Amino acid sequence: MPFSHFGLKPEILRAIQKAGYTRPTPVQAAAIPKVMQGNDVIAIAQTGTGKTAAFVLPMLDRISKAGGERDIKALILAPTRELAVQIMENIRNYGQSLPIRVAAIFGGVEEEAQIKALRKGVHIVVATPGRLIDLGARQKLDFSQLEVLVLDEADRMLHMGFLPDIEKIVSNLPKRRQTLMFSATLSKEVESLARRFLYQPKMVQVGKRSNPAETVNQCVYEVPAHLKGALLLELVRQPSYKRVLVFTRMKDGADRLTNFLKLAQIKVAKLHSSRSQEQRLKALQDFKDGVIQVLVATDIVARGIDIDGVTHVVNYDFPVNPEDYIHRIGRTGRAEAQGDAISLVPKQDLNLLGILEFAIGQRLDRKRLRGFDYHAPIPAPLPGEKAPRQDWRKRTREANARKQAKPADSAPRNAAKKRRA
Repeated sequence: MPFSHFGLKPEILRAIQKAGYTRPTPVQAAAIPKVMQGNDVIAIAQTGTGKTAAFVLPMLDRISKAGGERDIKALILAPTRELAVQIMENIRNYGQSLPIRVAAIFGGVEEEAQIKALRKGVHIVVATPGRLIDLGARQKLDFSQLEVLVLDEADRMLHMGFLPDIEKIVSNLPKRRQTLMFSATLSKEVESLARRFLYQPKMVQVGKRSNPAETVNQCVYEVPAHLKGALLLELVRQPSYKRVLVFTRMKDGADRLTNFLKLAQIKVAKLHSSRSQEQRLKALQDFKDGVIQVLVATDIVARGIDIDGVTHVVNYDFPVNPEDYIHRIGRTGRAEAQGDAISLVPKQDLNLLGILEFAIGQRLDRKRLRGFDYHAPIPAPLPGEKAPRQDWRKRTREANARKQAKPADSAPRNAAKKRRA
């Protein structure tokens, strides 16, 4: 089925062709007709399957046919700044030949440029909830002519605690509107949200719930924790690792790993919530442009961010729950392209690996890198450096052992004190 089957305007079809897309993905083929018919829609599909275009294309078609002044016709809510910027760029690309203006509203940057864009008049607002509520309270936004509301990455917004903000925003929107909800998973919370904000929604569900895309090749390297950095370095030095996204659990872990890779002459940048918005956007752009080979990030980019040509996703720190794993590895193998997802799993994380395999119903391939020494000891610290921290389980066992031994050890000292007294 070609995109022309949907009845989209010629300007939109030309933009799609210019972007290099020849046929819709399954979620686009299923969702676009329902959206264009004016239905409320809840669409569930694996990450990386083209959900953004599934609501952007019919939205552009609707707004361009309506005409009129530069009133806000559509509002798209997203959980992160990076996703809001990406959606705005997609709208501009697909609507490049249309007289439609779009603005992204998010925190972490000066608000004056955003307010200025709103004053000039926009048709579509893409926003994160916090900054939107702030500008709305100061009457910088007028949604009286709104026709379409989109909740993108709905499960992520709920996970991040945005429900009260979403309720506040929706309460100030026109009751007569089309509401679209897009999500990678369909949890009870997402279903509850749909019942409250959508009217007789049409359901679109593509693929299995909470399963990785089939275009992603997954494997595991079981490796001692102190050798993960060395193994990662050997992997990214292989020619096939052209654009590598590496996930850590914590910001300080991302900082340490980035410094380690820089010392090894790897072109690398880091991305986490303590970075300024300018630094975050630059890191993403450098990664997209191929200026850097490796982007080390926390889960801030695990949801919704579309980066073309990510050859490998590496779980340097194994995720705590299966949903995070699915969203992380969805940054590769996007739009039906092939990608690889590698997990570095030390002994203490094997239980998390087992939980994941049970959740997705498959056992991941185990691999070993030829020539790598998996039995290398923990290196001794250099003068002035701290010794490597022990695994928390081992520290706990040692502390408990000391507590149990303390009464017997202290008895002679107490007796000596009594004799001196």
